[in-house]
Amino acid sequence: MKYEIMPAEGKLGILMPGLGAVATTMIAGVEAIKKGLSKPVGALTQMGNIRLGKRTENRYPLIKDFVPLTDLNDIVFGGWDVYKDNVYEAAMNAKVLEAEILNAVRPELEALVPMKAVFDREFVKNLDGTNIKHEETKYQLALALMGDIQHFKNSNQCSRLVMIWCASTEKYMPPCEIYESVESFETALQDNDPRIAPSMIYAYAAIKMGVPFVNGAPNLTCDIPALIELAKEYNVPIAGKDFKTGQTLMKTIVAPGLHARALGIRGWFSSNILGNRDGLVLDDPDNFKTKEVSKLSVLEEILQPDVNPDLYGDLYHKVRINYYPPHGDNKESWDNIDIFGWMGYQMQIKINFLCRDSILAAPIVLDLALFIDLAQRAGMSGTQEWLSFYFKSPQTAPGLKPEHDIFKQLIKLQNTLRHIMGEDLITHLGLDYYQELVEAL
Repeated sequence: MKYEIMPAEGKLGILMPGLGAVATTMIAGVEAIKKGLSKPVGALTQMGNIRLGKRTENRYPLIKDFVPLTDLNDIVFGGWDVYKDNVYEAAMNAKVLEAEILNAVRPELEALVPMKAVFDREFVKNLDGTNIKHEETKYQLALALMGDIQHFKNSNQCSRLVMIWCASTEKYMPPCEIYESVESFETALQDNDPRIAPSMIYAYAAIKMGVPFVNGAPNLTCDIPALIELAKEYNVPIAGKDFKTGQTLMKTIVAPGLHARALGIRGWFSSNILGNRDGLVLDDPDNFKTKEVSKLSVLEEILQPDVNPDLYGDLYHKVRINYYPPHGDNKESWDNIDIFGWMGYQMQIKINFLCRDSILAAPIVLDLALFIDLAQRAGMSGTQEWLSFYFKSPQTAPGLKPEHDIFKQLIKLQNTLRHIMGEDLITHLGLDYYQELVEAL
């Protein structure tokens, strides 16, 4: 049965806390695409196809032609940052894109000036900034953000908004009692509780304003009972966490293949070097721990050592991230994988991935903005697990283990799109083709 989906009419505003390398790369890319200067490579919403019906029907439309997504020409951008640089200046400083590309869309980028950010250096010790909101309580900071959201919507004549956290990884915060209910969370906001992170304030403000929220970092943010409850109360979709880009992207491609062939793994050592703002932030042990927890969970959930002890019970998994300024946004990762096969004979796989972190993340931000807006228009509130495809540490219902296998994640995403559009789900069983052949004979 097809969902009743509100049409994507009017402008969609994409608000981003953190107008750094990822956000500015995405914005510049979309503006270049609008002018016909580039193509949206890496964006499933723009260049991905989806199969409908049987293989024999040859129905493979583009996803954007199948589901009612917002047209790129109907998108406007805004956001907050701890630095006053406009998006053109921020993109030039990030050094992800060449000046020639940025100059081609310079007027559009210079027009985007960040609003004052909610910032607490206790959560990101290696950063500082001057473009900061100052209020007496964290609750008042949330109210100030709500004012920003409403002003942006009015001044840009948007019919809908979404918010995507593109700012830095915050220090590790374990679950605690103030996150357990909306009441306890709001009391903590008013009491200026030090355990309320800036990202949580943004998520709270967005949900209270009816704006879908996506968490692109490994922080808890909206993955707490209080904000999940609030999202359901306000009928707002939420998703997260931590954009799946470089090394973890490779893990969720390679590990399912080894697991599928019942090949054993003794050890997986992962090392990264990067020199952008993200690398600087992760150079602090408290912030690195947040990222480490996110990255370490991937292999355990894919391989399930408790279910396959002979193959993965003794797996040693180590992750290292090192700040290396000369590389800038060009992340380099090395993976050494010690595997074993028939009769226990050992083999090795070496992966050297020289990626561009923001180039991989930018289309993820665009896809998530368009899909979370679709979810809102389709009346899908709360945690959107079908968007796990895009995350290192997918947010799920309480007590439910996340699915990390990228191929299963893609099937989940595509079947969700088929489901809301009233198309048959595809199981890939394929027996019906052969049954029809027998009946024909």
